[in-house]
Amino acid sequence: MQVFIRTLLTAGSALALMGTSSFAEELCKGFGPQTPRDISMKDGTNHRVFNLAPEASSMNLCNIHTHTNAEHKGPGFSISAGTGEHGGFKCNETDSLTAAELAMPTGGHNEEAFHGVKPGDTIEVHWVYSSCDVQPGKGLGACLSNSCANPQLRVESQVFLVVNDPKAANFMDFAYMGNAVNGFQQPKSLPAGTGTPVVFAGSTTGPSYTEATCSPLQVTWSVHPQCAKLDINSLNAWAKEDKVFEEDHSHGVRQLVTAQELLAPIQ
Repeated sequence: MQVFIRTLLTAGSALALMGTSSFAEELCKGFGPQTPRDISMKDGTNHRVFNLAPEASSMNLCNIHTHTNAEHKGPGFSISAGTGEHGGFKCNETDSLTAAELAMPTGGHNEEAFHGVKPGDTIEVHWVYSSCDVQPGKGLGACLSNSCANPQLRVESQVFLVVNDPKAANFMDFAYMGNAVNGFQQPKSLPAGTGTPVVFAGSTTGPSYTEATCSPLQVTWSVHPQCAKLDINSLNAWAKEDKVFEEDHSHGVRQLVTAQELLAPIQ
């Protein structure tokens, strides 16, 4: 989940946002469970308790954004992409794509394309939900308001392997485009068929955070364990048509949190 420090400050929030270290004394102290994590590993010794957020259908969608390479590690995305802001994990099928799947879209990356993503890349998409009565918009600031500065937050996460193939998943099926259901702002749908999501307590993510510089925000995560192929042309269409989020590029990643003291146990 992307870090939006300036947006939060601009929104007047009272929330103060907070290389993985191998030295325990360098770990941040006093913070709740952190994210991202290896969702196959259920252990954790951070027992800071907060109530898990309601199901996504009972909350307002407030933001959609992507990270290039998966921030989490899971059964379907376990190939290391290295460290740093552009590290993370790749889908397991990355090396088995065809030449056609890897071909650049007609016209390549023009000014209307979603920047920072090409066929063959892995992306992790975050649908962010808030308990506040808000409308979807740019950054995490869209998830709170002057009358609701400490919302419950939930992120639905799906990792995609981006291909040039119209038969792959269409991102516009998961777009917002002004959709509302039972009074809640909602995407048109969420991905399905990629395994039962792993639900756990965590935090916000993004490259500004490490195991030494932690996020104080409390987030309920729901991460699908398998990748799905996604048509890059539909991702470009989303950037062009679902303008409310002002997303025109894919963001960096926070490195995997491995210290047990910073992870909540997964039930």
